[in-house]
Amino acid sequence: MPHPPIIIPKIGKGEERKIQKTIDACKEVANRIAALKPQTIVLTSPHSVLYSDYFHISSGSGAKGSFSQFGAPQVQMEVTYDEEFVRQLCNLAERSAHANSKNASSNPEGVHDRYSSFPAGTLGEREEYKTLDHGVMVPLSFVNELYTDYKLVRIGLSGLSPQEHYQLGKMITEVSNKLNGRVVFLASGDLSHKLTDDGPYGFSPDGPVFDKQVIEAMANADFLKFLTFEPEFCDSAAECGLRSFMIMAGALDCKEVKAELLSHEGPFGVGYGVAAFEVEGDNPARNFDVQLQEYEKRKLAGIKSNEDIYVRLARFSLETYVRSGKTAKLSTDPGASKSDNVNNIECNNGFNGGYFSVSELPLEMLHERAGVFVSIHKDGQLRGCIGTIGPVTESIAREIIRNAVSAGTEDPRFDAVKIGELDNLVYSVDVLGPIEDIKDKSQLDVRRYGVIVSCKGRRGLLLPNLEGVDTVDYQIDIARQKGGIGKNEKYTLQRFEVVRHK
Repeated sequence: MPHPPIIIPKIGKGEERKIQKTIDACKEVANRIAALKPQTIVLTSPHSVLYSDYFHISSGSGAKGSFSQFGAPQVQMEVTYDEEFVRQLCNLAERSAHANSKNASSNPEGVHDRYSSFPAGTLGEREEYKTLDHGVMVPLSFVNELYTDYKLVRIGLSGLSPQEHYQLGKMITEVSNKLNGRVVFLASGDLSHKLTDDGPYGFSPDGPVFDKQVIEAMANADFLKFLTFEPEFCDSAAECGLRSFMIMAGALDCKEVKAELLSHEGPFGVGYGVAAFEVEGDNPARNFDVQLQEYEKRKLAGIKSNEDIYVRLARFSLETYVRSGKTAKLSTDPGASKSDNVNNIECNNGFNGGYFSVSELPLEMLHERAGVFVSIHKDGQLRGCIGTIGPVTESIAREIIRNAVSAGTEDPRFDAVKIGELDNLVYSVDVLGPIEDIKDKSQLDVRRYGVIVSCKGRRGLLLPNLEGVDTVDYQIDIARQKGGIGKNEKYTLQRFEVVRHK
């Protein structure tokens, strides 16, 4: 179900009639929920507490909320939380984490039992998040008109992988089965926010495409589609509820479902879709987490097979260090022998050395010097990025070897990469061109130039052509903050071009 506040009559004041199809579909959903008489409604909301690496489950006996931020403070809601369901769900996550910690020493590859140290619980609920958000209140406002004899489990989303969102859904169903209650899962979320030029977020060509693909997936119960959208595509479409739908898909793992797309429209520039899924029995073939793993293996294999030599060396460097604790060497280094030469494929399948054959490297990598940044992604999200503005080693090749290890183990934003992650990493290498002083931001182009912001010995750098960085002002602002430079401090600008290797 979507959650547009304008659908509430005291907020819409007549404008809600422009999404009458959505209203009718939401009322149909409410009718079905009322007929089911659930003891518990599990609701996932994009506007509840959100952390990058943790699923927050609301705690306590209940919560209140109102639409005051939308000009209707008189429209209020109060819910009672299902404390036993929450306790069981948190215990399941905690037991999994404990079991995985206990088994970690005997499992060096990082492949753990069941939910892989599952990061979910009631920690970190700041006071401002204890009130109900509109992602909860809008869908429940339809339900509450017909049925109120339920308790709520309110769960936020996270920046974790699709696999982990799906696993949370599986855990929700496990707890539901254990408690043997009637449970409805309600996935709250809008679709693209960039459907029209006159919408509040503007237009992106990816917006209508995203909506079309999501509603087709809903109509066909193609839950694998929810899990395999490219992050760049989702960001371009400014989607809202996809991760909510991923958790729902996990809750229906290995179930045969009857799917009904009840409505879809977007007259305000935001996509609203309503769909219903009724369980009709078991179907082991609908194990979309397993299918996702196979999909990702094929995708990563394709990426690795097309990596250029710069990226292959970066991958080899980090894998050598993580597997052996030693820095990778070139085959011309002292102590290397012909039998020590290993290529990237051999290293991926099982570490058997720490030397990379220089015969594979072009001359510029061995004889030219430059600053190099190595970026690492996992599940479409940044996993580490470290580099040098200017060269600190004798060649580009050694700069890559050095900075690949730093990106995987020294980026302060992330834990060091573990062995079990290596096969799931995607690398890119940026070789920096000369640094140029510029007078002002008019000489920048976010697609062509990276920027360096400097002030009194502090510097912040941002590479060019980065996802989500669409304006020069935003590019400068990020670089400024990275350098610890205040907004009102006087700073100088420099620019540079890069050659990006993937």
